[in-house]
Amino acid sequence: MADADLDILTGHKAISAFLGLTPRQVEWHSEKGELPTFKIGRTVCARRSRLLEWVQEQEQKQRERSRK
Repeated sequence: MADADLDILTGHKAISAFLGLTPRQVEWHSEKGELPTFKIGRTVCARRSRLLEWVQEQEQKQRERSRK
């Protein structure tokens, strides 16, 4: 199995377990375009590496808002 295969999470349940959210929260944020997800057929997927980058981006935005 290639490293890229290990990086992909498939389904709201897998993504939610990785992020510590409920599957419904992942679905909602994904539908709004707030999470870096994509579809393979009808299945929502995300890369672990991109989700980690997204979390870091959210932390940075929060720090910037706190400074104001």
